[in-house]
Amino acid sequence: MRAHLLLCCLPLAAMAADFPDLPPAPAVEKALRAHPAVRAAQAGVAVGQARRDEIAAGPHEFNVRLEGQRRREVPVDTNYWEHAVGIERPLRLPGKAAKDEALGEATLEQSHNAYGDALHEASRLLLKAWFDWQREGAAAREWQAQVDVLIRQQQAVARRVATGDAARLESMLSEAQLNQAQAQLAQAEMRAQLAAGELKRHFPTLPLPAQVPDVEPRQLPAPPAQWQDKMVERSHELALARSVSRRQMLAAQRADAERIPDPTVGVRVGQERGGQDHLVGLHLSIPLPGAARSAAANAARAEGGVAAAREAETLAKVEGEARRTLAQAEANHSQWQRFAAVAARMEENARLLDRAWRLGEGQFADLQQARRQAIEARLAAAQARLDAAEAYYRVQVDAHELWALDEDH
Repeated sequence: MRAHLLLCCLPLAAMAADFPDLPPAPAVEKALRAHPAVRAAQAGVAVGQARRDEIAAGPHEFNVRLEGQRRREVPVDTNYWEHAVGIERPLRLPGKAAKDEALGEATLEQSHNAYGDALHEASRLLLKAWFDWQREGAAAREWQAQVDVLIRQQQAVARRVATGDAARLESMLSEAQLNQAQAQLAQAEMRAQLAAGELKRHFPTLPLPAQVPDVEPRQLPAPPAQWQDKMVERSHELALARSVSRRQMLAAQRADAERIPDPTVGVRVGQERGGQDHLVGLHLSIPLPGAARSAAANAARAEGGVAAAREAETLAKVEGEARRTLAQAEANHSQWQRFAAVAARMEENARLLDRAWRLGEGQFADLQQARRQAIEARLAAAQARLDAAEAYYRVQVDAHELWALDEDH
């Protein structure tokens, strides 16, 4: 048993090593399974199992019938106590039991698909909240780095003002730029705390590291068409819609079979005339079908049409989402590359202007402008990097290549 558990944990450990910018896989599994929507869907599986057993057992039960009466013979003025006891049960007609069994299995399958869909939606929520927190944390780190640079700049300006190499105005401008960056840092830190709180609100058991490694976003290794096929084929939302449609189709077939009612068969024993007569009998009762049975069958068939239409709608929705997600992943990766190149150029420009200013060959206003452009470019590059990473992992989650916890259910 212990060896089996170790083997099961190997893929999780490999996943944690493969994706250092994601939370550890065991922690993800614990957080996802503890999510209220997932726990509710897991309870729904137990409901589905009970419903399957209920449907397979059928609605009919044994009935016990007790009778008692007093007979009076007028000519002889004699009273007799008479009694009888019987047992009866409706019998499902041939074919109905098989339909009930299929309907029960479809009910259980629907609950399993609902559980898988809940896990998938919780995975999407965790991924989004995780990268929202990372984005705010990255912005705070960039502003902290900017504040550190501007503090050193302010110290350099103060020395130059003290030696008469710079005007007092440069010190005022440098101090204002530093104060502005410190205000931006405070706001970024507050947003990071709010994002962390939102993540912990949904997934309280998920540990948050002090800092997530900066990892370059990955590109999808296969053509988009292959990923789209996987995303559609493995979609639990689509599987749930299909199972609902299938269950409704089976329910319509079962309702159609109910147009012919089940007969009731019973046996009866009794005594009459004070025990002088002993009776043993069989009885058969057959309900006469009315308009209600036909109406119920028609309604079930119409509900099947509704479920089929919703299945088609869900298929179109899932295919559209898959195309958009893949397009977003490709676009975000290209955008990150462009923003990263711009940020590198802006950072180099700021470094060169800083050197020129320290040598007395540049204008302080140009240096300030370069620093503003550099921080804006770094912020944009950091956000683009995380957008690209999130889009890549979103494809992995939707294709069930990442956090596919429902596969071992």
